[in-house]
Amino acid sequence: MKLNFKHSNKLRVRYSETDQMGYCYYGNYAQYFEVGRVETLRKIGISYKQLEERGIMLPVIDFHVKYEKPAKYDDNLTIQTKIIEIKGAKIIFEYTIINESNETIAISSTTLAFISKKTMRPITPPKDFIELLSQYIVN
Repeated sequence: MKLNFKHSNKLRVRYSETDQMGYCYYGNYAQYFEVGRVETLRKIGISYKQLEERGIMLPVIDFHVKYEKPAKYDDNLTIQTKIIEIKGAKIIFEYTIINESNETIAISSTTLAFISKKTMRPITPPKDFIELLSQYIVN
């Protein structure tokens, strides 16, 4: 199922996230993408916490990132997150991080799997989750 759901949120680069040159340490970007993902799910009406309470986990099984420009200390970044596809037990997100000058900082994608906490095996996404996303299906 191909989707087109987009959400944006802001995040400021904190001093503790930078190296001696004032650049954001590359390892922090995975956390920024997670913020985008968590807030995007919340925006559609379901949270990680709610899924976990139902015995569903969403581990990242694939992660790609391309760094375009460095983010720097005190930059106010916009994380644009898209849910682009649900395929079987997988959900695919794409991200773009831009700075206040509207320059692309990084682009990324992650694939997560719906996993049963009980069996530790892949499962289909919950029906109510699919229903929340059904209005964003693209043909």
